[in-house]
Amino acid sequence: MYAWIWRHLPGPVWARATIAVLALAIVVLVLFEWVFPEVSALLPFQEQTVND
Repeated sequence: MYAWIWRHLPGPVWARATIAVLALAIVVLVLFEWVFPEVSALLPFQEQTVND
């Protein structure tokens, strides 16, 4: 899959690397800003209790 993406990116190697890093940064930003907050409300990890 990564080889397919790399082959389809335009430009020389330095441009491909820049585009790949920017795309990865955008994916991480989207996950942290919108996806993870929405999913966290559905997960049972919010209820944490410690008993002695």
